[in-house]
Amino acid sequence: MKLHNLKAPASNRSTRKRVGRGEGSGLGKQSGKGHKGQKAMSGYHKKLGFEGGQMPLIRRIPKFGFKNRFRVEYTGINLDIIETFHANGKLGETITLADLISAGLADNNAPVKILGRGDVSKAFSIEAHAFTKTAIEKIEKAGGKSTVIEK
Repeated sequence: MKLHNLKAPASNRSTRKRVGRGEGSGLGKQSGKGHKGQKAMSGYHKKLGFEGGQMPLIRRIPKFGFKNRFRVEYTGINLDIIETFHANGKLGETITLADLISAGLADNNAPVKILGRGDVSKAFSIEAHAFTKTAIEKIEKAGGKSTVIEK
């Protein structure tokens, strides 16, 4: 590579259209909008999903199923995750909702449900909004306590 071989990089920005600047520019007179019609007028704004009067795609595709507006979406936390967090020193023997939030396992807005995957070796006292049957059995088998709290 030598100085006389150096070349400025090709720009990735094309020059903008200068609309309505005379016939010589190629975009004069109607400024690329054609003759009359709705789209040529000022203030025209196409509605989102508008397909020229044809039935829009969102209205053509079938809708099915039922979405329950009142469904409660829980944040699920398995017992094996609680066990590993306790082993790492992030959770103690008594686990409250605040402890789960500070450990990053739960969110402030969603209720928490303790799930039964994994085994419990220590006696934990856990507070949560809901528990599965297997989780309650495993916690009590290890000598712990599960407390249901209201949201």
